[in-house]
Amino acid sequence: MKIVSKALATTALVALIAGANGAAAKDLKYAHFQAADLSAPKHAAALAFESCLEGKTSGAIDVQVFPSSQLGSGSEIMEGLELGTVQMAVIHDGPISAAYKPFSVLAMPYLFDDQAMAWSVMDGEFGKAMADDMLAQTGIRMLGVADNGVRNFTNNVRPVSEPKDMEGLKMRVMTSPVWVALVESLGASATPVSWPELPGALQQGVVDGQENGVTNIVDASLYQNQKYVSLDGHVFSWHAYLVSDAFYQGLTGDEQKSLLQCTEIAKTIHRGMTAAQDANATAILSEKGMEVIQVSPAQKAMFRDVAQPAVREFIVSEIGEDWPNKLDAAVAAYRAQ
Repeated sequence: MKIVSKALATTALVALIAGANGAAAKDLKYAHFQAADLSAPKHAAALAFESCLEGKTSGAIDVQVFPSSQLGSGSEIMEGLELGTVQMAVIHDGPISAAYKPFSVLAMPYLFDDQAMAWSVMDGEFGKAMADDMLAQTGIRMLGVADNGVRNFTNNVRPVSEPKDMEGLKMRVMTSPVWVALVESLGASATPVSWPELPGALQQGVVDGQENGVTNIVDASLYQNQKYVSLDGHVFSWHAYLVSDAFYQGLTGDEQKSLLQCTEIAKTIHRGMTAAQDANATAILSEKGMEVIQVSPAQKAMFRDVAQPAVREFIVSEIGEDWPNKLDAAVAAYRAQ
C-alpha cells in the first residue's frame, strides 16, 4: 500500500507541475537541405524562424531545425509532410514537382526577366492559386517561396555559350522529368541525381556537369569538380516553405498567425541572401577558381528558342494547358504594369 500511495503521490506532483507550467510544447521538426552554416541562406532563415516563432509563442512551439538532409531526401520529406511526421520543410523544385506535378510549370526556361518579376508572380494570384491547389491535392500547405537561385549550367569539359556547346555533355538534373526535358532539348544527356549524391557524382565523373544557382554551387563545393560556369540563367528556381496541414490545423489561431509572420521574415532573409549571391555570381565563382562564361542576350535568345517550346510541350503533356496558361498570363500582367 505504501508503494502504491507513493506512486500516486508522484503522479499527482507531476500533474501539478505540468498544470503550473502549462501544456507541453508542440514539436515542430523543420527540415532543409543546405549546410548548418550562417552563410547558407536556408540555414540563416531557419534559425531566424526558430528564434522568431519560439519567441512569439513563449516556447509553446519548440522548433527543431534539421539541416543537411538529416531527415532524408526531398521525396522522403515530402512524404513526411503528407503523413505529418515532419511538420515543416523548405524544399527545392524537383521533389515538389514529383509529388505535386503542377509545380513543374515553374521549370519553364528563360521566362522571368529578373527576381522582381519572379517574386511578384509567386506572391500574387498565381502563387496563391497554386498554394490552394497543392493543399487540396496533398494536404501540404505552401506558405511562400524563396529563391533557390537563378540556375546556370556548369561542366568540367568545355565552355558553354550557345546551345550547340551542350551537345554530348552528360548533365545531372533534379529528380523530376521536366528537368530531363530541359537538358535534352539542348542536346545534352540528362541523369537524375538526388541533391546529397551530386558532389560524389561530379567527383567520380558519373556526370560532366549540372545546373544550379550560385548558392548551391558554393554551399556544396561543386566548384571543386567543375571548371566552367555559363551564366545563362535558364530557370528561376525556388525553395518552397511547406507545412503539414495536419500540424497547422492543430495550432491555435494566435500560433498560426505567428507561424505565418515568422515564415515571412525567414522568406525575406532567404531571398535577400540568395539574390545577392546571384548578383555577384562572377566575382564569387571566379574567386572559387571557375571560368565564368558571360552569356549575351543574343545567345540567351538562342537557348530560349530551342528550350522553351520543347519544355512547354512536355509540361502540357504532363499537366495540361491550364497552369502554363495561368503562368503566361501572370507574366504578361506584370509586363503590362
